[in-house]
Amino acid sequence: MRPDTADYRDIFLNDLPMMDARAPVEFAKGAFPHTVNLPLMTDIERQKVGTCYKQHGQQAAIDLGHQLVGGATKAERIEAWAAFARANPQGYLYCFRGGLRSQLVQQWLKTEAGIDYPRVKGGYKAMRTFLLDTTQEAVAQCDFVLVGGLTGTGKTDVIAQLANSLDLEGHANHRGSSFGKRATPQPAQIDFENRLAIDILKKRAAGHQQFVLEDEGRIVGSCSVPLELYQGMQHFPMVWLDDSFEDRVERILRDYVVNLCAEFIATHGEEHGFSRFAERLRQSLDNILKRLGGERHQRMAALMDQALAEQQASGQVDLHRGWIEGLLREYYDPMYAFQRESKASRIEFAGDQAAVLAYLRQRKPGRS
Repeated sequence: MRPDTADYRDIFLNDLPMMDARAPVEFAKGAFPHTVNLPLMTDIERQKVGTCYKQHGQQAAIDLGHQLVGGATKAERIEAWAAFARANPQGYLYCFRGGLRSQLVQQWLKTEAGIDYPRVKGGYKAMRTFLLDTTQEAVAQCDFVLVGGLTGTGKTDVIAQLANSLDLEGHANHRGSSFGKRATPQPAQIDFENRLAIDILKKRAAGHQQFVLEDEGRIVGSCSVPLELYQGMQHFPMVWLDDSFEDRVERILRDYVVNLCAEFIATHGEEHGFSRFAERLRQSLDNILKRLGGERHQRMAALMDQALAEQQASGQVDLHRGWIEGLLREYYDPMYAFQRESKASRIEFAGDQAAVLAYLRQRKPGRS
């Protein structure tokens, strides 16, 4: 039998599959990649046992748990755990603290299904602490550089081409702007933090001690950048990405119209995909109504409606350039120009995509 483990680093570096024995409500708040929720108790059962524990103590709670999870229910759950264990012989099981629940699952697997299956010592809480520490240690010990630039210069494209980049928007499943929502939902905050930490862990294990990330705000959609990282981002050195106005318009058209529409159709089907895409685009514009002002918003909304009608009728997207150009000139560019000025002292290099990539690939850690 493989022994129980407290080697969290090995688990995350090797993407080992895990069985999460916590209740569904706990799993939904946050879990780990390559994890399946196969709970010992449902949410209602867990609530009843918790109430019993508070009122009558541990033994009464354990007795109630055995009453609630017995007979056919118990057999059904053991079969699900056994199927996971057989399909994932290199995996582990865990509960919140590596205590009673995972020990019971482990015991029942052994006695009822004849399967020895190891658990994670310390459980979810210990693994979560390990990942939080991983991010904090990287901020304290590693070198970071930010990629800044006007909207549409292709900062995400640069990030995607570097082996030592941390894609905050990718982990958050959001493009970072008012128009950044994707067709699929964002992860829970804890899941976002866990994904980022595992990315850092793997890249440090591969020898990277310098990380490149996009200059982001505190919030990427509904996901908050970890505080220690965000605080660091207020003084990390920067490179500034330049591109022509025309190229920026085309890139935004590609990402926020053509690709996003295709994403919605792939997710929701031909019948509902386009209408949901159109609704999302209009909502994104409405989100910046106060900052745009009524007159500008009305003008951009009219251009957007015309473009969407033409796109739906013929598939042509040319009219979308109207509102994109207007938003860049009248809203995004003035805002980013102010930001560039405020960060000027931290900018150590500026250039187009090829020049910025070449610079970042040869940049030595510790330079500022």
